[in-house]
Amino acid sequence: MFDKVVVAVAINDAKVPLFSLEERKTMLRECTTDLANVEIDSFDGLLAEYVKEKSGDAVIRGLRAVSDFEFEFQLALINRRMNENFETIFMMPKEEFTFLSSSIVKTIARLGGNVSEFVPPNVESFLKAKFQCK
Repeated sequence: MFDKVVVAVAINDAKVPLFSLEERKTMLRECTTDLANVEIDSFDGLLAEYVKEKSGDAVIRGLRAVSDFEFEFQLALINRRMNENFETIFMMPKEEFTFLSSSIVKTIARLGGNVSEFVPPNVESFLKAKFQCK
């Protein structure tokens, strides 16, 4: 769909992520090494401003369930108000992943469960190291 894709990790002071910004970027780089048109980046601030700085055309957002839509729709509209030069594209996951969230994966990993069917191998390794699982 796109000539180039930037996967941008947002810095959000309202959240306490499990992994540092650099760890998240490392995991993403490792997952996308075979994709020449993918760039990993991060930003702090407004998405609309970041997209403008990058001269972006579109933002891709995931929708797992109808409950995600209302929030994402509001976000898309406010981003359009702040920067009318990009579109928000909503994509749905495969049906078998609609229930999945980072919170669920972290809970399974923290309790020593197998997350291999939910995350790439490198992310599984990071989770095991973080929770010191075998």
